[in-house]
Amino acid sequence: ISESAMPETRFLLESAQDPDVGNNSLQLYSISSNEYFHVYTGRRNDGRRYAELVLDRALDREQQAGVAFSITAVDGGNPPRSGTALIHVVLVDINDNIPVFTRSLYKVPVRENISQDTLVVVVSASDLDSGTNGEIAYSIVQNSKENFETFKINPETGQIRLKKPLDYEETKTYEIDVQATDGGGLSGHCKVEVQVEDVNDNVPEVIITSLTSMLSEAAPLNTVVALFNVARDLDIGSNRVQAYSVIPENEYFSVSYGSRSNGDKYVELVLEKSLDREEQAEMDFSLTAVDGGSPARSGTTQIHIEVLDVNDNAPVFSQDRYTSQVLEDTPEGSLVLSVLATDQDTGING
Repeated sequence: ISESAMPETRFLLESAQDPDVGNNSLQLYSISSNEYFHVYTGRRNDGRRYAELVLDRALDREQQAGVAFSITAVDGGNPPRSGTALIHVVLVDINDNIPVFTRSLYKVPVRENISQDTLVVVVSASDLDSGTNGEIAYSIVQNSKENFETFKINPETGQIRLKKPLDYEETKTYEIDVQATDGGGLSGHCKVEVQVEDVNDNVPEVIITSLTSMLSEAAPLNTVVALFNVARDLDIGSNRVQAYSVIPENEYFSVSYGSRSNGDKYVELVLEKSLDREEQAEMDFSLTAVDGGSPARSGTTQIHIEVLDVNDNAPVFSQDRYTSQVLEDTPEGSLVLSVLATDQDTGING
């Protein structure tokens, strides 16, 4: 740190890592007693804690060439656990300008389907010093393993590129701390906020919650044959499910969907035309949910309906009139005539 650093100057420290969550995760940083510094514990939007070293009084390299102390990271468990590291501050003589970024915050919208090594943003800093004290190297401060695995930066140009694919459904926003360090060891910082935008990369999932697979041919019109959960689609906005349909289309069933007066959404398969088992005893079709993406994606579930018989057909003789001649001496019990009737119904109804 330059001996010309002013009191209240802040220095971002590399974050401690704690895989626990909730109160058991990292909660506080502290440092051992010293004349020059205290530590500030900050909280990011995602809840992670970070540490900044804050200068309390002016430094003088000629009086003291360095300062050493320990920093401790403590979690909120019971009992609490902690980790400690040693910090050795070396005072640099009269490199009195730090790199300054053109912006303190870069906000960048990025579609989740961009390819690996795509340029995300270019950060830029300048330093009024000359020579090696004015030469700047860029780096990403490792405030999270996820950021470090997802993005990389060119130390000379400040170009930040993608190291691995993004997934909006997994992470919607990344906060990246970027550091610009000059040849004298002074550094400035900026924040890059990468906002991941959704693309239509998820297929709707249709789930049946209730299905009457055996339906009487006497079922009245508007009978609700099946109930469905509103199709599950991890995408957002117009990329979510927009419409439902029966495929192939048939004249017997239609899909009704919308919101009830209490706000609950529904999807129903409704009987539109009277059934006749004698015309069609079974039906197979699918219910399809289609989203509004481009190109659109769809999810399908198969439906099988068996039409149950009702006694709606009378027996019919094969002839309207039967005639037979019988000899007068025909013995009792002899076959005189055979008649035949049929019934289109099934089971006991037929």
